[in-house]
Amino acid sequence: MNDNRYAIQNALFYTSLIAIILLAPLVIYLLYMKNIYSIQNEIFLKEKSLLIIKSMEEYDQNEVYFEYPRFNTLKSGLYDARFKPIFTLIDSNIPAFKNGYYTEGTQAYLTIQLPKSRYFGAEYLILSNKISYSTLYMNVAVILLSITVLVFLLSMLFLNRFAEPFKALNKQLDSFIKDSIHEINTPLSIINVNIDLYNRKNEPNKYFQRIKAATKVLSNIYDDMDYLIKYNRLDYLDEEINLSQFVRERIEYFTDVARMKDITINMHLQAQLFIVMNPKKLRKIVDNNISNAIKYSFENNIIEVYLFTQKDGCYLSVRDYGIGIKDVDKIFKRYYREDKNKGGFGIGLNIVKSIIDEYDIELDIDSKLKNGSTFTYKFPTKLCIKK
Repeated sequence: MNDNRYAIQNALFYTSLIAIILLAPLVIYLLYMKNIYSIQNEIFLKEKSLLIIKSMEEYDQNEVYFEYPRFNTLKSGLYDARFKPIFTLIDSNIPAFKNGYYTEGTQAYLTIQLPKSRYFGAEYLILSNKISYSTLYMNVAVILLSITVLVFLLSMLFLNRFAEPFKALNKQLDSFIKDSIHEINTPLSIINVNIDLYNRKNEPNKYFQRIKAATKVLSNIYDDMDYLIKYNRLDYLDEEINLSQFVRERIEYFTDVARMKDITINMHLQAQLFIVMNPKKLRKIVDNNISNAIKYSFENNIIEVYLFTQKDGCYLSVRDYGIGIKDVDKIFKRYYREDKNKGGFGIGLNIVKSIIDEYDIELDIDSKLKNGSTFTYKFPTKLCIKK
């Protein structure tokens, strides 16, 4: 996995975790501050009610009219004993008439009972304004966002610094693997060339055939490791491939390996079937399935390979009659091996999974313990060409 992506994923995880933990105190803080806002608003309305009452007390009966106090931030009115308006600036319906301070939705109300027949026959003074928590919500959002960003940055910083020794170790390990793979390739090539030269000059030798088969198994493992290292650094271009011929050649390549266990590979290949794909990636799919079928088959058995087309695409199916798979969901995990006695590194099917996901290839696996497994690949019509 890319080091930076690993750091970002973990930083996001820790940030999300801390944000969730902070939600409880922030909710409590929000409720507390809303209560404070409500108390402040109640005090504000009471102050304004005192100004209105004071203005009515100072009214001189000899004056022609009384100028009722008006405010930009609230509305008020005078009501009789049945809460019918005598004079009011409140233009909306009051949902409920209650004594004291109360809220209905975003509206706040203050009802004050007046002395009877003292203020223009009014029994109640009602004040109303809109109470808004937008500033409070904004403050809480800013606090949460600030903490989240700070935690994310600190997580990135600490994770990167903490991972420095491991990054250096990974680089050394990558370099070692690359060098090892390079060193393995040379002797493998020499062994294969010399076996071929010997077979041309002499009668076939079963011991050399076994060596040849073993080098092919080792070459397949080498190819997997080489692909794993280079796949995200190289551009693999697609091209038109004769799939029928391609599969036949790969089966012939593994014939020596199958012969070591007295296994026969039966081919049922539709002719003149072409596909648009990268040859190296296609080889990873075919080789891994054939080699696994040989590896997990019982001796003196058969493997069947089918290649055919249908309306919805072309199909490649590899069936063995071997030990079967215990847990199908785990076989695509990197380094996972169900039977560690069978060898390998557990990377082949992980590579296959990444390739079929890239090309939208569907895979169906039918497996029963001690009865064998069938891997069926459905290549989409956009990849298949029939000539």
